[in-house]
Amino acid sequence: MPAIRIWLKSPLAIFTANDLDARGGLVIEGGVVRELIPLGGHPAQPCAQVFDAREHVVLPGLINTHHHFYQTLTRAWAPVVNQPLFPWLKTLYPVWARLTPKALALASEVALAELLLSGCTTAADHHYLFPDGLEDAIDVQIEAVRTLGMRAMLTRGSMSLGEADGGLPPQQTVQQGEVILADSQRLIHRYHERGAGAVIQIALAPCSPFSVTPEIMRASAELAEAQDVRLHTHLAETLDEEAFCLQRFGLRTVDYLDSVGWLGPRTWLAHGIHFEADEIARLGAAGTGVCHCPSSNMRLASGICPTLALEAAGATVGLGVDGSASNDASNLMLEARQALYLQRLRYGAEAITPQRVLGWATRGSAQLLGRDDIGSLAVGQQADLALFKLDELRFSGSHDPLSALLLCGADRADRVMVGGRWRVIDGQVEGLDVQQLMAAHRQAAAQLMAG
Repeated sequence: MPAIRIWLKSPLAIFTANDLDARGGLVIEGGVVRELIPLGGHPAQPCAQVFDAREHVVLPGLINTHHHFYQTLTRAWAPVVNQPLFPWLKTLYPVWARLTPKALALASEVALAELLLSGCTTAADHHYLFPDGLEDAIDVQIEAVRTLGMRAMLTRGSMSLGEADGGLPPQQTVQQGEVILADSQRLIHRYHERGAGAVIQIALAPCSPFSVTPEIMRASAELAEAQDVRLHTHLAETLDEEAFCLQRFGLRTVDYLDSVGWLGPRTWLAHGIHFEADEIARLGAAGTGVCHCPSSNMRLASGICPTLALEAAGATVGLGVDGSASNDASNLMLEARQALYLQRLRYGAEAITPQRVLGWATRGSAQLLGRDDIGSLAVGQQADLALFKLDELRFSGSHDPLSALLLCGADRADRVMVGGRWRVIDGQVEGLDVQQLMAAHRQAAAQLMAG
């Protein structure tokens, strides 16, 4: 059966993330963009369907490059509301150690649904908890991604340095290096898809300098090189982490990254706040990218990512919502708004424009994940789209539709398409009983806290 040609006609506004003219809309066929229509133009060939987009602001599907899905179960937990990162982690680790496959499945579905409703079509998750009974955590997440019909980069995280050996996490949350590497290899061989249109991809992601050994960092880098997959970790998030690296390794964070073979274009880092000028230059020269997580950085009072300095040095910048226990939402449009305002505090209003920030959430994030088939709207790109209406009270009186998304606080897409298939229609996820999911998720959250 031939693919249906669809014309998304005459949007209210459109952001292509590459300065191409598509004011007349897009033609989609076979899950990809076939034509960009200039203002006043028409498709070169007839279209079986026409979608009137005159009330919609059209964006490439947003791309989330750092998350912890499981943390939706521990949002706004009173004991950690006012704690910075290290005590926040030490208080939560024992709770997270009780995670079950069922609870993880529910947590992942909630995170993905929330992301999807915010206009996000691709999500990277950093899962590093594998207590007894949860050895197949990434497999559980893959099923959730398939249920929601999104794309995902699922990173096989790890913790191998427990409290007994000078690390931060409790012993029941750490794994031996050979177990970590064997499961990493299994996941790559079983699930990792390559090339344009990939739906499920795997990356390797030892958690942080204070929770893994240098040996597992080096071995993960070697495995990633051999299997041609990407590397991800937390780095330079807090001054506590910097002090830990200096005390334990005698190195600052970027020197440590270099010492274990991670300073290169295969790597993207979460947070990337506490860098000196020469370290920023080294990251840029190496092609190492950084995911900016503004809400989490503000909530934990960690600091402000030097985004423009990183970009000036040649590093790619993308966006991530981070875990839902330090954000505490999984909404990428709200994250873009936070990025706009936080980065203006550092660099000024003129330098940090809505277009620049939306570029981080789309094209920049795609580059962090090593993808050139998503994150922008051009002929041949995947038909991943987020469509927003400006018909709520908060938008009344707004004039520039693209700026209004961030300045007026858009937080829910009206329609979302992934690979040419509508996954959100009229603000609702297709085929998902949200109320039923929330009821089960709330019960799982209560059980987790009860132990």
